[in-house]
Amino acid sequence: MKNHIEMTVTPEGLRIELLESATGTFFDSGSAAPSIDGKDIVTSLAKELGNLPNKIAIEGHTDSKSYAQRANYGNWELSTDRANAARRLMQQSGLGENQVMQVRGFANQRLRKPDAPLDPSNRRVSLIVEYLDKTADTNKPELDKVKEGTAAPETQPATAPSAEPADHAPAKK
Repeated sequence: MKNHIEMTVTPEGLRIELLESATGTFFDSGSAAPSIDGKDIVTSLAKELGNLPNKIAIEGHTDSKSYAQRANYGNWELSTDRANAARRLMQQSGLGENQVMQVRGFANQRLRKPDAPLDPSNRRVSLIVEYLDKTADTNKPELDKVKEGTAAPETQPATAPSAEPADHAPAKK
């Protein structure tokens, strides 16, 4: 199984890719329903990722083989449905409801192996554990209290000295 899970650090965050094999590891061929092995892995990941404060993006990808089992249903729908199936299972298994920021389907537009467009590893679900936003104001509720004047005295900003000396009245024109 470890040959079918790949982790890389990207500009977006930690990318966890669940790679398919020729026989199907996480999803049966042409199906958006996770296999038994797929459910086990996704459930385990959800329990661990649910303990983190990070937001998650979930992507579905297919290979370049045409999907023609149903009219009006192709690789775009399949890739999106697989990503959404992973999201549902993860949220049922410990991933926080507000942790998922995006569910994206890419069909065969982002192949892992462009020189081998039918390679099974092009069929995958990617979980992106996004970096924490360090610019986000973690003290925002306390700052709002300061602005409103309702914060505890030790958190109130010191009053700036007046521009006018206390014993002098402003000059009259």
